[in-house]
Amino acid sequence: MTTIIKTEKLEKTYRDEIETIALRGLDFSIEKGEFISIMGPSGSGKSTLLHILGFLDRLTGGDYLFEGKSMNDYSDEELAQVRNKKMGFIFQAFNLLPRTSVLENVKLPLLYSDIKESLWNEMAAKAIDSVDMTHRIDYEPAHLSGGEKQRIAIARALVNDPSVIFADEPTGNLDSKSGSQVMEILEKLHI
Repeated sequence: MTTIIKTEKLEKTYRDEIETIALRGLDFSIEKGEFISIMGPSGSGKSTLLHILGFLDRLTGGDYLFEGKSMNDYSDEELAQVRNKKMGFIFQAFNLLPRTSVLENVKLPLLYSDIKESLWNEMAAKAIDSVDMTHRIDYEPAHLSGGEKQRIAIARALVNDPSVIFADEPTGNLDSKSGSQVMEILEKLHI
C-alpha cells in the first residue's frame, strides 16, 4: 500500500499569555484507502490534529509528510493548492452558505481549482447524487434538515475527487438516526 499521511514526532504548541501543548510527539502513518477514526475526550487535540493534517494550521515541531512531501517544504500558496486539489473537509457545523442553493454550495471548492468552469455543474451534480440529494439540488440550506445539510457538506468534500477526506465530528450536531445515515454514506463512499 501507499502511505498518504505520515507524522514523525508531530507537535503543536500554542503560545499566547501561557504556553499550551496541544499535541506532543505523534508518530503514525495512514495508507491510501484506510478509514481511520481519531477518538478522545474534549480538549485532547483531535481538531488541532485534523487542522494540521488538512493544511489548515502549521505544526510547531516534528514533521508531517503528505504523499511523501514534508509540510515544511510547502509555501502557504502550495499548501492552499494541495488542500483544494487533494483534500476534502466535512465539518460539524456544516459551513454551508445560507442563501445559496445546494448546487452552488457544492461547487464552492471548484472556484479555487484549475478545473474548467464548464464542468462544474456536472461535477457538483455527480457529488450531490452520490449522497442521494439530487431532489434537493435547488434548495437553500434553511430548507434542509441537519442530516441533509451534512450530506451536502459531504458532497462538497467529494466534488474535487480528493485523495483524502477529513471529517471533524461529522455527526456531532445530528440526532442518532441522521448520524447513522451520515456514517453509512461515508462507509459506502469509502468502499
